[in-house]
Amino acid sequence: VRPTVTHRTVRTAPLLFSKADPSALYYAGNILFRTKDGGKNWETLSPDLSREKIDLIPDSVGKYATPEMKTMPRRGVIYTIAPSPRDARVIWCGTDDGLFWVSNNDGKNWEDVTRGVLTPWSKVSIMDAGHFDTQTCYAAVNRIRCNDYKPHIYKTHDGGISWKEIVNGLPEGPVNVVREDPIRPGLLFCGTEIGVYYSIDDGANWQPLRLNMPATSIRDLVIHESDLVIATHGRSFWILDNFSLLRTFGTNALMSQMFPVEPAYLFERNRNSDTPLPQDEPVGQNPPDGVMIDFQLAADAKSIKIDILDSFGTVVRAFDSANPPKPVDPKAITVMEGWALKPWKLSTTKGIHRLVWDLRSEPPAGGGGRGGLPISAVWGRTPYSAQGAMVAAGTYTVRLTVENESGTNVVSGLVKVVTDPRK
Repeated sequence: VRPTVTHRTVRTAPLLFSKADPSALYYAGNILFRTKDGGKNWETLSPDLSREKIDLIPDSVGKYATPEMKTMPRRGVIYTIAPSPRDARVIWCGTDDGLFWVSNNDGKNWEDVTRGVLTPWSKVSIMDAGHFDTQTCYAAVNRIRCNDYKPHIYKTHDGGISWKEIVNGLPEGPVNVVREDPIRPGLLFCGTEIGVYYSIDDGANWQPLRLNMPATSIRDLVIHESDLVIATHGRSFWILDNFSLLRTFGTNALMSQMFPVEPAYLFERNRNSDTPLPQDEPVGQNPPDGVMIDFQLAADAKSIKIDILDSFGTVVRAFDSANPPKPVDPKAITVMEGWALKPWKLSTTKGIHRLVWDLRSEPPAGGGGRGGLPISAVWGRTPYSAQGAMVAAGTYTVRLTVENESGTNVVSGLVKVVTDPRK
């Protein structure tokens, strides 16, 4: 029988479902709770996991170093919960006073696996249990209360017996979250006070993933299929659409290649039947319309082509760097040019590029601008040139042809086009 404890919570108390057991919902204060019946009944899964004594008070919070503090009741809480996605019996927890805990038997017994890595007043901000084995866990630690503004991320691959700090390449400043990709081992993402970073070598080296993100505090990251969902502190939610190229990036850096293509849904750009939203309407931005084709050129090319072939081998759409689309005559546009979708462009320079196929066949010969706006207009994404018909659902081949000094290189991949599942 566990002793009676005083329940303590904070306004950011963790609440999350287990991926290994979707019926299990966890909640924590200073002790861990779980419900499996939608909150009708809760069970206690741990004793108080916070530090029993508040010692080693840093100078930055020295005003609390009073005789009364030495005897005051414990005050820490469980700040993060990380149930293993592979085994529902394995649960990791981190506290806001600097402790790592793990249970390997569904909360019946708990082991303090901090191993002296952290000092009191360190806040374990987020822990993420490994997706490929039960012995792995990652932890982001914030130590600003210790007057320590260095980044801190730790990993263990032996169940907490040992921990290694992995921060090479990260800038000065605390790290709030770290997440492991569930598809590619060693692909990690982290969020700091200024942006998002990624690592393809299990944290040995980190690179910025800034793109068009503002410099802001990143508090959490969620990986949904091939999208990275980003929660900021005061700058809304952001989504990096289709980061799947990172799952194979670096494997063939010395040759031109095309990265795996994600399935795409047949869905019109906009089915709004009313007046188009004005450009200053505060709304979120949808992903690009169609298939995102990512490819890498190992060196500058003379020309490149991307062909879309149906199941019979017939080319239904062709993109050629030597034959780009003709620009729309500005005189044909009767509204603000900001509504127009920029025409596709194939770059022949060394590096990684993206082309979006809009799931349409070749446009009619002659093309031409439409002049006014359709009722489905979207600011910055409305085609003015005539469009081809939408293709049918099915499997298509994406063929990349690269012409360079050494000859011709052809690579291809498959993309599945499916109907709207909501129909």
